[in-house]
Amino acid sequence: MGFSSITHWLIVLLIVFLIFGTSKLRNIGSDLGAAIKNFKDAVKNENTTKVEKSIRRTSKTRARK
Repeated sequence: MGFSSITHWLIVLLIVFLIFGTSKLRNIGSDLGAAIKNFKDAVKNENTTKVEKSIRRTSKTRARK
């Protein structure tokens, strides 16, 4: 027994749709997608900044020599 059956999942989905409605679920999905995209952009910008700083450091030390 448990939640491994497809009929159990269909019943759970039906209850979720009845409680929240499809428009609210669509809004939650789009908000979640936007949050993930913003997080990925922030991580990418942070990595780019770190790489640029390390390039500047190596170029400064090479210029001193």
